[in-house]
Amino acid sequence: MPLIDARNITYAPDGVPVLTDVDLRSDGRRIGVVGRNGSGKTSLARVLAGLIVPDGGEVRIAGAAVARDRKAALSAVGILFQNPDHQIIFPTVEEEIAFGLGQMGLSGPEAREKVMAVLDRFGKAHWAEAAIHRLSQGQRQLVCLMSVLAMRPRVILLDEPFAGLDIPTSMHLFRVLDDVDATLVQITHDPAMVAGYDHVLWLDAGKVAAQGAPQAVLPVFEARMTELGAGDDLSDLAG
Repeated sequence: MPLIDARNITYAPDGVPVLTDVDLRSDGRRIGVVGRNGSGKTSLARVLAGLIVPDGGEVRIAGAAVARDRKAALSAVGILFQNPDHQIIFPTVEEEIAFGLGQMGLSGPEAREKVMAVLDRFGKAHWAEAAIHRLSQGQRQLVCLMSVLAMRPRVILLDEPFAGLDIPTSMHLFRVLDDVDATLVQITHDPAMVAGYDHVLWLDAGKVAAQGAPQAVLPVFEARMTELGAGDDLSDLAG
């Protein structure tokens, strides 16, 4: 079984198709998911993370059925959202990082030890008692990343988490991720972000338009996006 094993994923909230028969099976270390806004990329990321239960199909990450076994899912897969405020729920940095560790069954002292270890790794031990609302967006996104890394998941899903950050902050966080010993799944509309990846999946209107090596998928994707952009019908650009 591959590390990421998602088969026949269908998701139609209130009867509206969002994902239809999506397959993603890969052992690649760097995986890209591309598509236009509204193509189902974020929904797929949430399904892969076990945050959404699909109407059909199943996702297994590192063998864990992420929708049914939430405790196993915590050590199998983590996710970074575009907006850190959609992820953060506690007032201080230490509490936020410790939450997932507690969900994994660690005691208070065990969780604190791991919290301090990840803070030390980033040179941020002085952040432990810091109020999160006083941090910048980039700093809050780093807290989210540290929270995920503390749980040491096998797969990290990146749902365009750096879209709202300035270039230096984005570059720093990407360098951090480059050194992470985990499989990364990058959700993006920008093909340049995933050009050097191992595997790319192109979603179009909730269906797999193509997937495989980036050199095979991305030129076709870019040609289609260019074709749409050159058209005069704005209804074609509303996705």
